[in-house]
Amino acid sequence: MRPAHQNNKKQPQNIGEKQMTARDEFFWLGEINKATLVINSRQGLLPMPIAEEAAKALREVLADGDADPTKRAKTYITFEPLMLKKADPVITLMHAGRSSQDMHATYRSAILRDHVLEVGDALNAVLETMTDLADKNRETVVPNYTNGVAAQPNSLAHYLLAFLAGFSRDAQKLRQFYVRLDRCPMGSTVLNGTCWPLDREAMCKRLGFEAVAENAYDATQIGQSDLPVEFASILTGICLHINVFLEDLMVQYAQARPWILLQEGGDNTYVSSAMPQKRNPGLVNNCRTESSSVIGEAQAEFFRAHNLQSGMIDPKNQTLNGALALHAVKVLTMFNRVLKALVINKDRALEELNSDWTASQEVADRLMKEYGVPFRIGHHAASHIVSYARANNILPLDFPYAKMQEIYKEVIEKEFPEGDPKFPMSEEEFREALNPVSIVHNRKTLGGPQPAELERMLKEQTAENHLNEQWVADKKAFIQSSLDKLNKEFETLGE
Repeated sequence: MRPAHQNNKKQPQNIGEKQMTARDEFFWLGEINKATLVINSRQGLLPMPIAEEAAKALREVLADGDADPTKRAKTYITFEPLMLKKADPVITLMHAGRSSQDMHATYRSAILRDHVLEVGDALNAVLETMTDLADKNRETVVPNYTNGVAAQPNSLAHYLLAFLAGFSRDAQKLRQFYVRLDRCPMGSTVLNGTCWPLDREAMCKRLGFEAVAENAYDATQIGQSDLPVEFASILTGICLHINVFLEDLMVQYAQARPWILLQEGGDNTYVSSAMPQKRNPGLVNNCRTESSSVIGEAQAEFFRAHNLQSGMIDPKNQTLNGALALHAVKVLTMFNRVLKALVINKDRALEELNSDWTASQEVADRLMKEYGVPFRIGHHAASHIVSYARANNILPLDFPYAKMQEIYKEVIEKEFPEGDPKFPMSEEEFREALNPVSIVHNRKTLGGPQPAELERMLKEQTAENHLNEQWVADKKAFIQSSLDKLNKEFETLGE
C-alpha cells in the first residue's frame, strides 16, 4: 500500500489572509469614514477644514484600535465618540447623509465577502488534492455501491471525479453568490436614501465593491437578510458532499481488510484504550462531527431569518455569520487532510470485487448487445447464476462454464422458448464479462470511466480548478487595490 502525499503541518497564512483577518467591523468603519472624507470634501459636501480635522482624529482612533484590541469599536454609535474625544463636534457633519444602517450593512457585506473568498481558498485546496488523487488512481478499479450494497466496478478516479463535479458546483455557487453580495449599500442611509447628493458610485469604487446595491430599501433591509441565508445554503451543500465521502470511507473501516483507509499515526488515527487491534479513524470522525455542526449552524441562519418583519436585526448578526464561515473553512481544511492521508490498496480493491458479483450485469448487457438476447431474459440468467453461486459459495472467477450453460438453457426454455437455448458466449468471453478491469475499460458512455474519458475529464477539471483559483486571487487583488488607492487619497487630507 502506498500512502498519498501527506502534509498535516499548519501552513502559514499568506499576506492576503492576514489582511482579511484584520478586516473586522472596526477596520471597515475606518475605511468608510476615509472614503466619506475624501469623496464629500472633493464634491463640496464637507468643508475642507472640517474634513482635515476629522481625518486627523480618525487617524488617531485607528492607531489606538491597532494598538489596543479593546478599542476596536464594532458599531458606529461607539466609533463616533472615540473621534469626538479627539476633535470638535463640528466633525459630525461628516455623518450627514449616513446612518448606522447603511454603514453596518456595508461592513457586513464586506466582511462576508472576505469570508466567501476564505471558503473559496479552502475549497480550492480540496479540489486540487482530490484532482491529484484521481489522476494517480485512473487504473485503480474499486467497488461502488448503491442503496448501501455493492453495485458495479468502477475506476476510483471516476468516483473521485464525481465528487469533484459536486464540489465544482459548490465553487460555481460561491462565484455566483459573490456577484450578488458584491454590492455596496453605502449611501442608502436608513432605507430610502437622503436629501444629500451623495456619490454612491465613488463610495462603491473606493471600498472595493463591483457595483452599488441600487434599491436603498433592499440594500439595508432585504438583502441583508437573504444574503447570509444563501451563503449558509452553499456551505450546507459543501458539507453534505464532505459527509457522503466520509461515510463511504467509513464503510471500509467495518471490514477486516479495507482497501482504503487513513495512514496510521499522527492525528489521523488512535489506538483503542481497551482493544489493541483497533485503529480508530479519529480524523474522519472529527471532520464528520465538525461538518455536521456546520450544517446545524447553517439551519440556525434560516431560523433567524424566518417569520420577521423586514428590517429586523436577527439574521444580520455578523458574529454568528462570520463564525459559520470560519467553521466551514475549518471543515474544508480537515477534509483536505483526510484526502492527503488516504492509503489505497489497489490489489485489495480488486480482490473485493472478485469476491462478489458486481460484474453480473455485464453478462446481461453483452448477451443483448452481441447476441440479441432480450435484456430481461439475459438479466434473469445472470441473476440465476448469482443465486446459485452464493448458495454454493462460488466466486465469480471460479464459476463453472458448464453450469452457466445449464442455467442459461433452463431460463431460455422457461421464459423465452422461441430463443436458442445454447449459451452463445465462449468460455473466454464469459470470463472476460466477469473481469472488473475489462468492464471499466470497455465502457463507451460519455462521462464514463474508460481511459479516454478519464483523460478528458481530468483535463477539464484541472482547467476548472485553475479558474477557481484565479477568480479568488483576482477578487482579493481588486479589493486590496481599491483600498490602497483610497488610502493614498486619504493621506493627502490634513497632512
